[in-house]
Amino acid sequence: MAHSYTPGLKVLHESRVKKERILPLKGEVVVKENDSVNPEDIVARTHLPGSVQMVNVGNILNIDPADVKDVMTVEIGAQIPEGAMIAETKGLFGLFKSNCCTPVDCRLESISSITGQVVLRESPIPVEVDAYVRGKVAKVIPEEGVVIQTYAVFIQGIFGIGGESRGELVVLSANREEELTAEMIKPEHAGKVIVGGSFISLAAYKKALSLNVAGVVVGGFNYFDLEEILGYTLGVAITGSEDLVTSLVLTEGYGEIRMGHRTFDLLKQHHGKFTSINGATQIRAGVIRPEIVIPLDPEDLKGDVHAVAINEGIQPGSLVRVIRAPYFGRIGNVVALPPELQKMESETMVRVAEINIDDKVMVIPRANLEMVETD
Repeated sequence: MAHSYTPGLKVLHESRVKKERILPLKGEVVVKENDSVNPEDIVARTHLPGSVQMVNVGNILNIDPADVKDVMTVEIGAQIPEGAMIAETKGLFGLFKSNCCTPVDCRLESISSITGQVVLRESPIPVEVDAYVRGKVAKVIPEEGVVIQTYAVFIQGIFGIGGESRGELVVLSANREEELTAEMIKPEHAGKVIVGGSFISLAAYKKALSLNVAGVVVGGFNYFDLEEILGYTLGVAITGSEDLVTSLVLTEGYGEIRMGHRTFDLLKQHHGKFTSINGATQIRAGVIRPEIVIPLDPEDLKGDVHAVAINEGIQPGSLVRVIRAPYFGRIGNVVALPPELQKMESETMVRVAEINIDDKVMVIPRANLEMVETD
């Protein structure tokens, strides 16, 4: 049987989700294996080195670089508050002294007798990593972080912006075809994850931002409006580090595209549940998809658990999504996977798939497809 291993989007009603929560530098893990954690609980912390400030004491005091060490009033390694004096000349008969003060809170790292400069290191920057989802600590990685395991609804989007966010899930659209409009977004949605149907306009998303909505999940968004939000043209789709209070997850693609019925029905089923979302997206090597994670209570579990790592690949009958123009975001079922290469309009010879989209069979390169995994 023809078979194509292609990364797929997951829409799972009950899955075992494992999330690595890793520090950027070695530090301290503050939880133990098997501990129960909530999304906002801190699981590990560290300190990033502060920025370096260079102060040319020789120039400021008008002395030779070789004499700088003799006029320093603090030792290497000393912690110094902002505005404190670090060097002072002897002056003439104890008068007309000159001095030099620190521009920031810092620590004295080194003194150069060649350049006359001193190196000041600003205070370390504390970094804390939270659990992101409700669950249990499955594994502790000493000095680095933890792996959190939870049983949850797990849904992947096709594109997103903004990083991790969380809040109560509120489905605002009555059906998957309905646009999420600005009028539907109200002050009481602050701190919540709101769900629309087919589309959200730039004006509506800006209103969500102004009201501090935690996240928005919809079928589609206008690609050309991203530049106004991000301040730059998005080339390679690597997102997640944007300073946005409202993460945006698109489940289908760019433009007005109704949300997949499995995705919409699943979100509607869990209206009111606490939800974690992440808009981070990376399309190229090391694919990262935006995600929606809704932890399940023990009484919600039916025992039909899927591990999120499972991917059996595209086969005839698989539900797939097109990830490149001109059919970007369209969903259909695989009719056949012809084994022979076929010539496309670009004159390239590629392996293709025959896809039934809205009762019309289309021939699409397999590289332009990804599987929508459902349970």
